[in-house]
Amino acid sequence: MSTEDKMKAAKENVEGKAKEAAGRVAHDDDLIAEGKAHQMKADAHEAKGHVKDAVEDVKDALDE
Repeated sequence: MSTEDKMKAAKENVEGKAKEAAGRVAHDDDLIAEGKAHQMKADAHEAKGHVKDAVEDVKDALDE
């Protein structure tokens, strides 16, 4: 997983957790949902990084 993908995932995750927490404090269901959406986006960035790694592993295996 590239550093860029890790950074994007971490940023989205932190933003999501903060928004979700703020939403819980404010009893704002929309903000809670927005926070959870950011966290799902973080999961997607992380998955993208894992897929890239897997593709590179396959390429390396085929080159051997």
